[in-house]
Amino acid sequence: MSTFGTLFRVTTYGESHCASVGAIIDGCPPGLPLIAQDVQTQLSRRRPGQSNLTTPRDEKDTVQLQSGIEHGITLGTPIGLLVRNEDQRPHDYSETDLYPRPSHADWTYLEKYGVKASSGGGRSSARETIGRVAAGAIAEKYLKLVFGIEIVAFVSSVGKVHLPTNMGSPSQVPDDDDDSVEDSISPEFVSLLRTVTREQVDSHPTRCPNPEIAERMTKRVIRAKDAMDSIGGTVTCVIRGVPSGLGEPVFDKLEAKLAHAMLSIPATKAFEIGSGFRGTEVPGSKHNDPFFVKADGTMGTKTNWSGGVQGGITNGEDIYFRIGFKSPATISQAQETVQYDGTPGTLAARGRHDPCVVPRAVPIVEAMASLVIMDQMLIQNARKTSASLLPPISTLPPTMVKPGQAQVNGKH
Repeated sequence: MSTFGTLFRVTTYGESHCASVGAIIDGCPPGLPLIAQDVQTQLSRRRPGQSNLTTPRDEKDTVQLQSGIEHGITLGTPIGLLVRNEDQRPHDYSETDLYPRPSHADWTYLEKYGVKASSGGGRSSARETIGRVAAGAIAEKYLKLVFGIEIVAFVSSVGKVHLPTNMGSPSQVPDDDDDSVEDSISPEFVSLLRTVTREQVDSHPTRCPNPEIAERMTKRVIRAKDAMDSIGGTVTCVIRGVPSGLGEPVFDKLEAKLAHAMLSIPATKAFEIGSGFRGTEVPGSKHNDPFFVKADGTMGTKTNWSGGVQGGITNGEDIYFRIGFKSPATISQAQETVQYDGTPGTLAARGRHDPCVVPRAVPIVEAMASLVIMDQMLIQNARKTSASLLPPISTLPPTMVKPGQAQVNGKH
């Protein structure tokens, strides 16, 4: 479906080469200061043609706010927004009338619907993500303004070029009986997660915050581009300042919602949170996150192998996860394949395509993270408000009730 969310609901529309793309956002709280530039900032980070590492398609992606806002304030009613497609070249896709592009969605869309968009991948194109990014920018502004939540994503690998971190790396354990293990992530990477800013991320076209690694990533992307090929990579995202208690067990756990959101992004093939696959190699005695009391009197964990989520519920620590993006399917190399009627042939795709999608995927990942956290904040606040209207809890043992819960529920 094209709608995401429970209370903060986003419906996107549009194909790669139609008149416009956009979204309807329902459930945005009234009274939020909002102007077009709040949305445009993230759309401009996502748009094509930003450097020689991306597609040369020249779209300004100028957003138009259509409804739900008056005098710069949200009304609580549905917010409509659109972005016009201006640099369309559907004639670049005439070959796809005959050939399904290898590993693209031409064939599967035709099999599902019996008809498909004639150019640009239709709804499977990354152009669809404009609506997500615009909606995510609105959610993010509310989260930052009301709760101080920060969401920053960055490119953590391109091909075999990785940021210096142990997260997700193959085990170096010499034999099966040796349970020695390094930290899931290095202290340097932990520091990066705690402090990295979007300004640092955007300081290089690759959107990798490590200058040395960024230059190596650039060379890898250029090598793929010069060979009329493509290359994949990963994006890491950290969400800071999220309170404990978010997530809806058992089927809508916080990590399940994040995985759903991230794997709905075009070209994604993998998702891991916290220690991820690396955590499967670590004994529980080394993997557990011990609790301690922080200086401010709140509970915290000494380590964060869990990635800020335990039992499907946020524990107040930073949430961090990683998404794998495959090498883009559309390349300009001639590929042996078959036509829709089964006739063998050779396809050399035309058009303007990203040799690597991960730099432009960064704001998309941030947007989907914003939508998940926004929705979960509204759900949890609704639960807390409903509980606060009930009489005090006085019939349960103290160990079953959060300290102060009786007073909260009793409205003392």
